[in-house]
Amino acid sequence: MKSVTVVILNYNTQKFLAEFLPSVCATNYSNLKIIVADNASTDHSAEFVKQYFPQIELIVLEKNYGFTGGYNRALKQVTADYYVLLNSDVKVDPNWIQPMVDLVEKNPLIAAVQPKLLSFHEPTHFEYAGGSGGYIDKYGYPYCRGRLFDTIEVDKGQYNDARPVFWASGAALFIKSELYHNLGGLDEEFFAHMEEIDLCWRLQNEGHLVWVCPQSVVYHVGGGTMHKSNPRKTYLNFRNGLILLLKNLPSNKLLPVILMRLILDHIAAYRFLFQGNFGEFKAIAKAHFHFIFQIGRWWKKRQVINGNKAYYQPEVYRKSLVWSYFKKGKKLFSDL
Repeated sequence: MKSVTVVILNYNTQKFLAEFLPSVCATNYSNLKIIVADNASTDHSAEFVKQYFPQIELIVLEKNYGFTGGYNRALKQVTADYYVLLNSDVKVDPNWIQPMVDLVEKNPLIAAVQPKLLSFHEPTHFEYAGGSGGYIDKYGYPYCRGRLFDTIEVDKGQYNDARPVFWASGAALFIKSELYHNLGGLDEEFFAHMEEIDLCWRLQNEGHLVWVCPQSVVYHVGGGTMHKSNPRKTYLNFRNGLILLLKNLPSNKLLPVILMRLILDHIAAYRFLFQGNFGEFKAIAKAHFHFIFQIGRWWKKRQVINGNKAYYQPEVYRKSLVWSYFKKGKKLFSDL
């Protein structure tokens, strides 16, 4: 039986560890190890795990390295056939591991898998961060089966087929350990947000596949560390979205796609401004400023990491999601 290690990266989320670790510990999979990697929390999370979950291995990092750096450092200390990067605010079903293992074992091209993510607070609905598998449009805007922008669908079993997707959610990411390390893990320049899309894109550019496995189900609180309306999160999402494109697009698509993305981002920024949300407007402006004035660094990373490898697009919406959603009124994944 293949070995699986679930690694939960924690930063000041003791309340989630207390609530959701019992479900992870109740997982039905015999060759399973559970690790909490603590990103230098100040809420006594590490002490809590030691006292109440002595069966769980604890890795304590000396400072907060963010989602990307924290996982990269923790996973260097972990040996297993498969890793599961699991958020601390996720409740899992007892049999959530086996379907993903079975799927990958049947198709050796599959490198990464995500379960179906449902909302913990509203379990009849998909969850924002992953739904039933992630996609991007032609300008790099991410969306999911079950979620377009802020429109979240009810789960009626309409997306219960296991299939290739463009990205798997970092809230519950099942991945081959060897490939994780071969690709250098998560890009630490991202710090947090969009980093799993970048990793999945790099995996596909190397000829591997990313799938969703809806037969595995987890329930995600979402926004456990940073609320989705937080200007810091807006900054990271808009900056990282541009870095994502610069790193991974082929040369012939690079300039037109990034220019249009900048225009669409500007429209979003002024939409926030007209709504009186100056914080979000400022966050997008800051993201563009930092991207443009550090573009040389991102360009060097593109050359080092990916060069001009094939632009693999298994599931890319060939139109603009912004136009389809806001102008055409297409609010459901099935409308696209």
